Amino acid sequence: MRIFEMGKIKDEDIFSRQEPTSHVEGIVSEIIAHVRADGDAALKEYSQKFDHVELQDFRVTEDEIQSAIGKVEPEFIKILEEAADNIRAFHEKQVRQSFIMTEKEGVVLGQRVIPLDKVGLYVPGGTAAYPSTVLMDAIPAKIAGVQEIVMVTPPSREGTVNPYILAAAHVAGVGRIYKVGGAQAIAALAYGTKSIPRVDKIVGPGNAFVAEAKKQVFGQVNIDMIAGPSEVLVLADGKSDPAYVAADLLSQAEHDKNASAVLVTDSMELAEKVQTEIERQLKTLAREEIARTSIDQNGKIIVAHDLREGVDAANRIAPEHLEICVDQPFDYLGLIRNAGSVFLGRFNPEPMGDYFAGPNHTLPTSGTARFYSPLSVDDFVKKMQYSYFTKDALARDYDKVSFFARKEGLTAHARAVDIRFGKEDRDSIDSRDSSGR
Repeated sequence: MRIFEMGKIKDEDIFSRQEPTSHVEGIVSEIIAHVRADGDAALKEYSQKFDHVELQDFRVTEDEIQSAIGKVEPEFIKILEEAADNIRAFHEKQVRQSFIMTEKEGVVLGQRVIPLDKVGLYVPGGTAAYPSTVLMDAIPAKIAGVQEIVMVTPPSREGTVNPYILAAAHVAGVGRIYKVGGAQAIAALAYGTKSIPRVDKIVGPGNAFVAEAKKQVFGQVNIDMIAGPSEVLVLADGKSDPAYVAADLLSQAEHDKNASAVLVTDSMELAEKVQTEIERQLKTLAREEIARTSIDQNGKIIVAHDLREGVDAANRIAPEHLEICVDQPFDYLGLIRNAGSVFLGRFNPEPMGDYFAGPNHTLPTSGTARFYSPLSVDDFVKKMQYSYFTKDALARDYDKVSFFARKEGLTAHARAVDIRFGKEDRDSIDSRDSSGR
């Protein structure tokens, strides 16, 4: 893990880069077209090709769900339930209310907050299965009032679904689950097949093929975001424990070879100790190869003159996860503008957010925290606005609207209000006036 001094590091060394997807664009486009044209037949073909399993029915039955729950340790079920309670409590605070305005006589203005009808939830099932994703994505949708959640996840070679994923789905209240993964699952959710219904929005992380598929179907359906490889930035002062910092960096490096782990500190001594500790801990990891590749390719330590300069670096990088490891972390929180989720203090490692604390773990990556937000209840609703004017209320303001419309050259807009007060020929009068006739 290389060490850089802030004044000597180049922008291309600071900013994380999203994994290029140009090599998958054509493949994904063909998959989407095939599923769109041939539906379930295409899904069965891709299940054999990519998942090496022949499926006659994609739907996970209630018996399969109950059987899976029986295979999961009761202790883990309790942890899932407690995590779900924490997630639910946090996201219930996000619920928006409809509103109505009646301050002006004869005028009613308002906004309705309406839950989406159907949402598709993609849950990865490749190199790692994430029951936490089920909780994080399904619970806000439930709180928002989504009528139907359709979950898709890749099957095993035996045609089964990871029991921990099914247990999480049960705890989150997701009952409609299909054994389909990859770009073909995204296509099925976007366009619908005989087995899988078309949805209004697709959420959830995935590999490069899934991310590209979400990108290509956007517009046909809505999506949460285009998620890149996982990231963590640890902002730590010289009093930080190097073993803690190294462990936190590696907790993200083990996700993916393209994951990014960055330490920003005001202490060269800490930087060097973390560098040594990273190497020691790497050798003890079950996913050492993945984590080592991530650290070697994308890991970096940036030494700033002080933590204020470190905050500037963090805002420039706009990381998915940001840890602030200092004694008084709230002193710095107000200075952070760009981060997906912020973890404050020396005893709040990022995995607390992944699994248990309550805030969402579906977060913007690759610098998009500059303009994207974490997944929330807002992602599962839409807003509809409305207005009402009496004749007297319109009489007070129609001249202003007409004037505005004619300044934009839209005389039919102007006539729509003028005609209600016997002035439908105002546009032709104005035209004669401007010509001098």
